[in-house]
Amino acid sequence: MSLNSPSIVGTVIAVQANFYQVRLDPEVSIDGKNAPLADSPTLLCTRRTRLKKIGQQVMVGDRVVVDEPDWTDRRGAISEVFPRQTELNRPPVANADRILLVFALAEPDLDPASLTRFLVKAESTGLEVSLCLNKCDLVTSWELEQWRDRLSGWGYEPMFISVRSGAGVQEAPANDQNEVSESELPFHDLVEKIEPSMLSSEDNPQVPNSVNLLHPLNPVHSPLPNFLLDHLQGKITVICGPSGVGKSSLINQLIPALNLRVNAVSGKLGRGRHTTRHVELFELPGGGLLADTPGFNQPALECDPSELAEYFPEARQRLALGSCQFSDCSHRDEPNCVVRGGWERYDYYLNFLEEAIVRQQALQNSSSAESSLKQQTKSDGTQHYEPKLQTKKYRRSSRRLQHQSLQDMCQDLEEL
Repeated sequence: MSLNSPSIVGTVIAVQANFYQVRLDPEVSIDGKNAPLADSPTLLCTRRTRLKKIGQQVMVGDRVVVDEPDWTDRRGAISEVFPRQTELNRPPVANADRILLVFALAEPDLDPASLTRFLVKAESTGLEVSLCLNKCDLVTSWELEQWRDRLSGWGYEPMFISVRSGAGVQEAPANDQNEVSESELPFHDLVEKIEPSMLSSEDNPQVPNSVNLLHPLNPVHSPLPNFLLDHLQGKITVICGPSGVGKSSLINQLIPALNLRVNAVSGKLGRGRHTTRHVELFELPGGGLLADTPGFNQPALECDPSELAEYFPEARQRLALGSCQFSDCSHRDEPNCVVRGGWERYDYYLNFLEEAIVRQQALQNSSSAESSLKQQTKSDGTQHYEPKLQTKKYRRSSRRLQHQSLQDMCQDLEEL
């Protein structure tokens, strides 16, 4: 498609207020030559009024048609949004393929309840979920092994990384073609990248705080950019997680030219400070797009109670091996239930189920768009509903309405 064409196609890479940054497709020709994606023009666009009237929202990741571009000022107007393959509401991203959930092992400490809530929220999107644990240089090798085994029981194989040291560790199966044994490749290179002051020799006096304890699963390590770029290549990946876990720092490692603003963890609260304010897509060197999203501490669970068990890999595995006596089993106190008990996160499942049931009842009991209940979120992330104060219904009528009423009254009096 030529730049002289009245309509061109591109991808929305950023949304701020009512303006949209649209990167044009590489098929757009400039002087008869196709421009590579990194050099493709980016236009600052608005949304056509027609799209506003029909309620068509434009999200990051949307494939759009831009009409009548102004190449002098790099402006345009979005006239059409192509159908979406996938859609996320929070963060608002369209056409994503994968969710990369980033947490920190320390500073802030890894909370199993918060991690479970994020994982359930990610599973509910239907996208492929990958778990990445940062700051592995701040914990001992014993803690690394404990978290690896624990998350394996949850049904996840996390990637352990350290943005500060620039190293990544991933566990490969023993029969993998990239198998690396301790005799073939010692882990001195990884250990040298980690500051000695951050290490402890209590667990392994030969190689302090190394990842040798992960040897039973044959760990494979490589420089951090190559380690993750191979995992993210060719897909639109949404990187999300709490504030302060190192999402922006990780993106700076993957795409050094960006130099995103980062901030330290709050010393008083032990939480991260918000540095990312909006969603934006960045192109990865090896191909693919990475969506940087604002951090948030406790995502809301808006799933149906009957679907909640499907978002726990442990429950899915149990349901695959057998079936409950009742088709509508909630996996609480029903007889002959194959899911109830026996797995670590079962208590989290019960808490989330109660939360989902309360939410569903509140939606069913609201007879109008304005509910009589309001949702409150506690400091630990749990949500509950409480009665909502009656909305004020006193509104001063306009002068035009007053004059019209007087005119109607005068007409009625004249007819009498």
